[in-house]
Amino acid sequence: MSLKKINTVLAVAFILFILWFGSEFILRPEVVAPGFGLPNQPSGDGGGFLIVKGTRDVVLALVLVVLLAAGHRRALGWALLVEALAAYGDMANVLAHHGSVATALGVHGLTATLMVVNGLLIMRETRRSEARDSAGPDGSIAIRRASRSRVEGGLSG
Repeated sequence: MSLKKINTVLAVAFILFILWFGSEFILRPEVVAPGFGLPNQPSGDGGGFLIVKGTRDVVLALVLVVLLAAGHRRALGWALLVEALAAYGDMANVLAHHGSVATALGVHGLTATLMVVNGLLIMRETRRSEARDSAGPDGSIAIRRASRSRVEGGLSG
């Protein structure tokens, strides 16, 4: 299986997981909240924060869907790297509030780290394809250099 296919399968898995998890926080926050890792659930009107978390997750997943569907794989890699910060933030939040260390590290930390790995693999994949696209028939980058020289020469002359 090619690196591109592996990356795509991983990205789709993340998208589905984030969509499912976010939807659960919107539709059934009281059921999902204990699995988040915090020691106490919000009381009173505090449950609205759970829906905010769900909405955030759904939007993050939709960004990945748009980038994947549009074929913007390099931007998808960057988005995965940046969106991993949300999962690292969730991990830090659980730890800072004396929640479950196992959930903080095993769910949030692992998810974030796998997102980073997937993002870096996509960046590697797209770097290789960009290098192939810009290389000449003999593997050189003479075409790019010649083009750049003409542009620079045209600007100064």
